[in-house]
Amino acid sequence: MIVRGAGAIGAAAGFAMAQVLLESPGDWTAIDRGKQAIEATRPTAQNLFFAVNRVYDAAKKGGEGAGVLEAQKIADEDAENCRLIGEHGAKLIKDGMTIETHCNAGWLAFVDHGSALSPIYAAHRAGKKVFVYADETRPRGQGARLTAWELQGEKVPHAIVPDNAGAYLMSLGKIDLMIVGADRIAQNGDTANKIGTLEKAICAKEYGVPFYIAAPTSTIDLKCHSGRDIPIEERSEDEVLYQTGPDEQGIQRRILVCSPGSKAINPAFDVTPARFITGIITEKGIIKPAEVGRLFS
Repeated sequence: MIVRGAGAIGAAAGFAMAQVLLESPGDWTAIDRGKQAIEATRPTAQNLFFAVNRVYDAAKKGGEGAGVLEAQKIADEDAENCRLIGEHGAKLIKDGMTIETHCNAGWLAFVDHGSALSPIYAAHRAGKKVFVYADETRPRGQGARLTAWELQGEKVPHAIVPDNAGAYLMSLGKIDLMIVGADRIAQNGDTANKIGTLEKAICAKEYGVPFYIAAPTSTIDLKCHSGRDIPIEERSEDEVLYQTGPDEQGIQRRILVCSPGSKAINPAFDVTPARFITGIITEKGIIKPAEVGRLFS
């Protein structure tokens, strides 16, 4: 979790693959072993596989140097694609809107700009008044720690809310729009994102809140026909049982916050069926989930 977020994972994986090429020039047995080691780190993150395979294929055709250049190209593309996501997505945001987001899909999660937060930043910089509810996103707290930190730095008015407050806020008509990121999008539009996203999508459907996914096309996996084909990463139970953070002196502390001796399960992602998704914001524009395939035609 030192590197986390779809685009950042992809860029880091591309550079990791380039490093393998440089450390084992011409030794394709070692290179293949390195490739497999990188791919085993985050099984749900499609951007990782996208980047690793592009760098690997470039090196197969043009040598180690071509692979290194491809890694840099992937990183540059990620930044530009996220900028375009912001440009397209900002059109959905009207002056005075209140937006909810889940997890962290800002510039900390990508090379720059972010996915779900990019439209918010673009709208804010254009002078639109927006207010953001940032889900805390247990168990890692990416919303409370990272999204809120980004929004504060960007001077976007916001409030951190408990993960289970979304339905209540929607029932009061306090949410105009919801935008989240994605870790993998299947061919049929089903989308994997941080655990808890599915619950928000169901609530948004019930209360008529438009629910958008923001992701570059590098997050789409056409080999996954539906969400059933997306592997879900299971992480350590310690992330649920313990919380880590700085004390008043800034020293990191790890504290048990659950019943001693209890066990926990920790699926890192869930899959939102396409029927709950209003649209997908990509660098190529905003599409319906059923239109995912045409982006590659």
